[in-house]
Amino acid sequence: MNLKPKSAPQRLLWAQFDALQMGSGWDEEDVTKPQILLEDVFGDSHPGSIHLSGLMEQAKYGVFEKGGFPAQYHTTDICDGCAQGHDGMNYILASREAICDMIEVHGSVYPWDGMILSASCDKSIPAQLKAAARLDLPTIFIPGGSMRPGPNMTTSLVAGDISLRQKRKNAVSAQEIRDYKLTGCPSCGACTFLGTASTMQCMAEALGLTLPGAALMPATMRDIFAYARKAGRQILALIGKGISVSDILTREAFENAIIVHSAIGGSTNATIHLPSIARELGMNLEPELFDEINHKVPHLGNINPSGEHLTESFWFAGGVPMVELYLKDMLHLDVMTVTGKTLGENLEDLQRDNFFERNLGYLHNYGLKRNQVIFPVEKATEKGSVAVLRGNLAPDGAVIKYSACSHEMLMTTEAIVCDEKLNGTVSLVTDGRFSGATRGAAIGHVSPEAAGGGPLAFIETGDIIAYSVKNRTLDVVGIQGKECSPEEVNKVLEERSRKGVIPRPQRKGLYKRYTSHALSAMQGAGYED
Repeated sequence: MNLKPKSAPQRLLWAQFDALQMGSGWDEEDVTKPQILLEDVFGDSHPGSIHLSGLMEQAKYGVFEKGGFPAQYHTTDICDGCAQGHDGMNYILASREAICDMIEVHGSVYPWDGMILSASCDKSIPAQLKAAARLDLPTIFIPGGSMRPGPNMTTSLVAGDISLRQKRKNAVSAQEIRDYKLTGCPSCGACTFLGTASTMQCMAEALGLTLPGAALMPATMRDIFAYARKAGRQILALIGKGISVSDILTREAFENAIIVHSAIGGSTNATIHLPSIARELGMNLEPELFDEINHKVPHLGNINPSGEHLTESFWFAGGVPMVELYLKDMLHLDVMTVTGKTLGENLEDLQRDNFFERNLGYLHNYGLKRNQVIFPVEKATEKGSVAVLRGNLAPDGAVIKYSACSHEMLMTTEAIVCDEKLNGTVSLVTDGRFSGATRGAAIGHVSPEAAGGGPLAFIETGDIIAYSVKNRTLDVVGIQGKECSPEEVNKVLEERSRKGVIPRPQRKGLYKRYTSHALSAMQGAGYED
């Protein structure tokens, strides 16, 4: 494949361009090849990042094989799990914007011909996809895959129960705590439940930006390295066909992603990240779109925390492509993907390649069958997984993951569901966002936010709040223990609002810039235009 690099005209403008790259180890032939930016979040920060340099090494080989020249850059991410319970959590969502901006810098100063991205986790995946949309180059995303299961098919979320018992006298032994620390995260990869990390891997695939079947494969298996090598080869084919991100991330592609999200029971944080990615392309994903789709799509994924099984088992059962195959009559099968083919063509290729049968034996190792992990459509017992609620407490909307509720901020929600006296009887309502692992009746993203003068700022002890997932409502229905008419409630809230919002603590640096300019969660929580 003979492709001229996009940088050729720029090299004639300034001789130092070539000299600087040759001083970095390039040679004279390298500067004449298509140049590929390999951007990952590799670092010692957490298990989802520690292995990415190995994946990118394979991607490099693939680029070399097809006549391109790869250059590797890193913008390390951080982990929600390390930020639980202290002020570090305030920087987590802001880090999405910081990573995105840094990738934009890396992708803009040099005239790259294409880009390969790799991440595993919560904010780095949407950060990379936002940057990809912003740069609009031929781009392929390599997911970092799933961590191995803990003892007895547990996840790292055993931490919730242990942390709660640590706060009670004689409720947990030092040995139990030590054993958890040694086994809670047994390998690299994203935590093996369907939190935001695993959800966003699935969203990247459902959007068409990964090779088919890439999301959530075990991070320690040979397959993930083979996919990374293949991505390196495929980026040159994308460049040859002139297929860039905006050709793939269409309105129909986002609708496909929301359908998959609904079917698998994905994290509520996708309702923040997908609109923010779409916004980079000038698209508006209305909250109503999530609600409309969740009314129709059968919930097929029996995946922790909404279900029983782990993400590794989900991939063995067929993963995102299996869900897409089951729901093909609901999807836009003609959308373009990074294979240079449509979604429909990809599913046909996977069937011919025996993808859906090849890995079932791994699932059988755990004594499981496919239909126990991914329900066939006819066996689905509910529609969707996420609801958008509105009312006088949330005029602009709020989100609840009803698939993770018992019938009737991870540390907070885990403290509720791990306490038998509270679980099933206490609901949490907040303008904050939740961990993708949240269980129980937790309503988040209440908008407008309290800090912006939303009704939530003026709720007092004794006020009565009512919500209905069925009716999609969230309202204040009483004041100081007494039920009131909507007019009476609105009058009281208006009177309370005259006192103003409690002032925020002093902020500085990145955190100050982010909170001063961020949109509400229902609008994607990115910066204002």
